[in-house]
This record gives sequence, C-alpha cells and structure tokens, in this order.
Amino acid sequence: MKVRQISVFMENRSGRLASVLREVARAGVNIRALSLADTSDFGILRLMVDNVDAGVKALRDSGHTVSVTEVLAVEVPDRPGGLAGILDVLSEAGLNVEYMYAFVSRATEKAMVVFRFEQPDAAIEALQKAGISLVEAETVYSL
Repeated sequence: MKVRQISVFMENRSGRLASVLREVARAGVNIRALSLADTSDFGILRLMVDNVDAGVKALRDSGHTVSVTEVLAVEVPDRPGGLAGILDVLSEAGLNVEYMYAFVSRATEKAMVVFRFEQPDAAIEALQKAGISLVEAETVYSL
C-alpha cells in the first residue's frame, strides 16, 4: 500500500532543478509524478519514479541531498467533490494531511492523489474502511 517517494533538498537557484532531473535521466529513471515546493532560498522536489533505488543512487552519487519517504497513492473519483469526500473520511478519522499532490493516470478513469501522513497505517485503515481504493506501489511505479 505504501509508495516510496524520493525527496530532494536543493538550493533555489538557476539550473539546480535541471541538474537534479538530468541525473535522474542519466540513470534511466522515468519520472511518474513530481511536486516542487520552494522558499526564496531552497526547495524540496518530490518525485515518484519507476525505479526508486536507481534514482536515489544517481542523485546521492552526484552529491544531491536525498531522502526516501513513504506516502500513499489514493484513487480519487475524477468528478467535482471527489477529493473533498476523501478528505472528509480522513478528517473524521482525526488524520492530518502533511502534504499532497495530484495527477491523472491514463491507466484508470480516476485521478490519483499522493498523500503524506504522520500516521500512514491509520490512514490506510480509515481509507479502506470507507471503501476508498489505494494504489499499489508497483502500479504507481509502472504508470
């Protein structure tokens, strides 16, 4: 149920994002989804890739600061209110979303949202209890 996500800490300066993505490409790693959050001095690039271990190795070998975080990929009905319904389930379970980002997959007719939780196992339980589909890691990596 949990999906491994690469997080890269980087300076917010010209060419830094290109440098990170170039190293991922050189390693033959394909990006499935990404999110970039920044401040005036630094940014955190979050990547879902088809080969986490190869991506991490390439980035670390090239001197980038990298961590791997477990997140959940959740199928969301691709209609108005689809995400709100899932957030209601999480709120009722007392779960806080640390961050999230979304993408639409051609594999299904649903959107996918990646969530980071302080308590991922509790989130899995609450979502499954509500009949909400979680996406297996292998499915995300192969999109």
